[in-house]
Amino acid sequence: MKLYNSPYSVALAGLIVAAGLLHAAGIAYAADYVSVGESNAILYDAPSLKAKKLFVVNRYMPFEQVVTLDNWVKVRDRSGALYWVEKRVLSSKRYVFALPPLLDVRAEPDPGAARLFQVRQQVALERLESTGTGWVKVRHQDADVGYVPSAEVWGD
Repeated sequence: MKLYNSPYSVALAGLIVAAGLLHAAGIAYAADYVSVGESNAILYDAPSLKAKKLFVVNRYMPFEQVVTLDNWVKVRDRSGALYWVEKRVLSSKRYVFALPPLLDVRAEPDPGAARLFQVRQQVALERLESTGTGWVKVRHQDADVGYVPSAEVWGD
């Protein structure tokens, strides 16, 4: 069997390999989320108690963890803003916040499934797992469990 190589087939093979590497890198990247584990947390503009205090946020507020530095974590909120927070006030227990004014929580990961309950915007739901199909299994603090579209929550 003969194999004919042209400059185009070599270039195409290189592009296929590069695309595969980029795809694999995209799969390997997964945002690392944390939530406020104490009753509240202070957000700072630098990793120091002497830094400027910017905001106080409530328990369960989800953040994307960007950098960890000793006892401090640089976090990103849903708007993309960056802050520093003391590591001790964060929890690895994941929560998500509802984005729309009213979010339907469904019995199954399907838009046609029965609506179990609704939550208002910014209500925290414990994130139990991602289905991998665009839905997140969540639990309300009253112990009700259901599914929400991942596009309609922050923190997944």
